[in-house]
Amino acid sequence: MIDISKLSKSYSIRIMDESDVEMLVEICKQNPIFYEYTEARPTEENILDDMKATPPGIDMSDKYYFGFFEDRGLVAIMDLIDGYPKPEIAYIGFFMMNLQYQGKQVGSAIVGEVVGYLQSIGKTAVRLAIDKGNPQSTHFWKKNGFKVISEADVNGWTKLVAERKL
Repeated sequence: MIDISKLSKSYSIRIMDESDVEMLVEICKQNPIFYEYTEARPTEENILDDMKATPPGIDMSDKYYFGFFEDRGLVAIMDLIDGYPKPEIAYIGFFMMNLQYQGKQVGSAIVGEVVGYLQSIGKTAVRLAIDKGNPQSTHFWKKNGFKVISEADVNGWTKLVAERKL
C-alpha cells in the first residue's frame, strides 16, 4: 500500500475527486502538445473516467489519483497504480504539470521524490507509457531515467512502454 503523504517532502498531496474536475481540466488544457499524440481529450468526462480507470486485474484500492499542491495551488497531477503489472512494480498512468511550473525542474524533482519513496517501500521498478511521437513527453521521461522497453497498441495509438529500474 502506498502512503501518498510520503510521496513528497516539498508539496502537500491529496487525492483528487469530482469536486476538482474543473481545476484538472484547466491544468490539462495548458498542455496541448500532450493531446496531439493521444486519443484522450481534456474534458470533464474524460478526467472523471480516468479517475476510475484501472488496468485489468487492479482494484480501485491500488489506484491513487492525486495532486501536488503548494500555497499558489495545484502544481501537478499524478495517477499512480500500486502493483502493476507485477506486485513489485508501480505504474504512472498519468502525470501533468501546471504550465507555471514547467521548465524549472519541478516535474523532475517531483518524479525523483516519488521514485525515491517507491524504492523505500520495496518497489523494484516504475513503468509508464509514452505516446509515440510526443517529443515533450519522450524527452521528459528519458531525462528522468526511463528507458523504452516495448511498444503497445492502445485503441490504434502506439504507446512506448518505459521503465525505470530502482
